[in-house]
Amino acid sequence: MKPKAVVLLSGGLDSAVALAHAQDAGYECAALSFDYGQRHRIELECAQRQALLQMVKDHRTATIDLRLFGGSALTADVEVPKDRDLTSSEIPITYVPARNTIFLSFALGFAEVFGAGTIVTGMNAVDYSGYPIAARNTSLPTSVWPIWPPKPPSPGSKPFAFGRRWWT
Repeated sequence: MKPKAVVLLSGGLDSAVALAHAQDAGYECAALSFDYGQRHRIELECAQRQALLQMVKDHRTATIDLRLFGGSALTADVEVPKDRDLTSSEIPITYVPARNTIFLSFALGFAEVFGAGTIVTGMNAVDYSGYPIAARNTSLPTSVWPIWPPKPPSPGSKPFAFGRRWWT
């Protein structure tokens, strides 16, 4: 029996690669996407397409309304700046307050139901654009969040990279 993982699948390159890595490492993956009130819908279409292409058996889209908090050009009628100073220490207007934390909370709930011992995310530290969480906590495009207590790996499963360490 394969170990199970929940993959946060945004529809972007990083999460699609994270899903592929998790499957290659021997995980049975379920995918979780979010309709959080974002203005652009294409990422949800791409997430659905990636789930189909990578033959994910259980792909769900949670609907939550992060427009409630406001403060982001991704969820409000605020212009997205095209020429922002990348050396600025200010948090960009495209930052959605607590978005990744909320996503991880939903993933934890889904993992309990799915029986997964691992949550996989695709967050790229090179492209964090000044966002407070990604800038501090992400060192690779693929992050693995073992759930405590971790479930034992299946015999024959491949190691999964996490930073400079290997997790099975």
